Amino acid sequence: MFTANQDYLKLPGSYLFSTVAKKTNAFIAAHPEAKIIRLGIGDVTQPLPPAVISALHSAVDEQANSATFRGYAPDLGYDFLRAAIAQTDYQARGCQIEADEIFVSDGAKSDSANIQEIFEKDCRIAVCDPVYPVYVDSNVMAGRTGEYDAQAETWSNVIYMPCTQETGFAPELPEQTPDLIYLCFPNNPTGAAVKKAELQRWVDYANKVGAVIIFDSAYEAYISEEDVPHSIYECEGARTCAIELRSFSKNAGFTGLRLGATVVPKDLKDRNGVALHGLWARRHGTKYNGAPYIVQRAGEACYSEEGRAQIAQMVGRYMKNAGYIRESLLSFGYEAFGGVNSPYIWLKAPKGMTSWEFFDYLLEHANVVGTPGSGFGPSGEHYFRLTAFGTYENSVEAMKRIQAMAL
Repeated sequence: MFTANQDYLKLPGSYLFSTVAKKTNAFIAAHPEAKIIRLGIGDVTQPLPPAVISALHSAVDEQANSATFRGYAPDLGYDFLRAAIAQTDYQARGCQIEADEIFVSDGAKSDSANIQEIFEKDCRIAVCDPVYPVYVDSNVMAGRTGEYDAQAETWSNVIYMPCTQETGFAPELPEQTPDLIYLCFPNNPTGAAVKKAELQRWVDYANKVGAVIIFDSAYEAYISEEDVPHSIYECEGARTCAIELRSFSKNAGFTGLRLGATVVPKDLKDRNGVALHGLWARRHGTKYNGAPYIVQRAGEACYSEEGRAQIAQMVGRYMKNAGYIRESLLSFGYEAFGGVNSPYIWLKAPKGMTSWEFFDYLLEHANVVGTPGSGFGPSGEHYFRLTAFGTYENSVEAMKRIQAMAL
């Protein structure tokens, strides 16, 4: 008889956001009169930009004509979208990235969970702590993380890099040498960002020790401060040590439309001189049939003058929420961080509460849903994440409820 993959069985409990949803739904079932405000999951609430909607309609209309009908998409992406990404996101910023180094996909989450397939199983990974859970869980599924210590909530083959209030929620270079380093800036969940000089230090370190940085730039559109890089390829030497994940989900509201891209430079090679670009292309061509034509045309519209202006307005609305939430919490006496270069606000749970204790208290007494920090890693304990992706009205109402909440 068959046997289930034992690596999957090593995963403790359910996925973080599944647990949040289950607890929220159970509360709603018991309190149907409650008016819940959801500031937990990072899902957008504003409609797609008009330029995107127009491009979708045009692309759909093409499917009614045999001369312009499109079937399977090129597995690595249509040239029109790859060229737009290369020119606008990279070359315009002085980054030497070519269109054929960009691989279009259905989102950064999928690529962040799949990119580890092109590396040997004995590779040691280093992650920020707290961290987006997919980075660690996908490596567990691949059998790369060793044994789980339930008390410490850590894996034996994972190097955890604490990101604490004392370090500005940025990691220090690890004492142990990793093979793969996961970095996400602006960060999910803490909202922290790093200056270019600090990111350059990581690039120099990776090149020195022969490690690969997997850089998640899903929130680069939310950067407001100068000298905070939008891409790791703004750093000298990044082409020989870094893979970058890009997302349309938060930048352009594509959470339901699904589109992303991964950059694998041709200069990036392993210790034996094997180019990772070719390995990822092989994996992509074998396991992926390409993002739909109509979705890629929608992605292209994001780079038009009209699309870029509309997206900037969308991001501005979310950042208005972020600023309001952050400043409100600070005025209430909470310790709050993020919300400047990121749509996430990271706050300290009051009264020494654990993350899940505060989740339950907030849900019961304010009917507001957030995300417990401990779900992102050991260093997230006693912290809590709120998102700015709700409406402004709900953001204001949520702060009123939190202010009125007795502690």
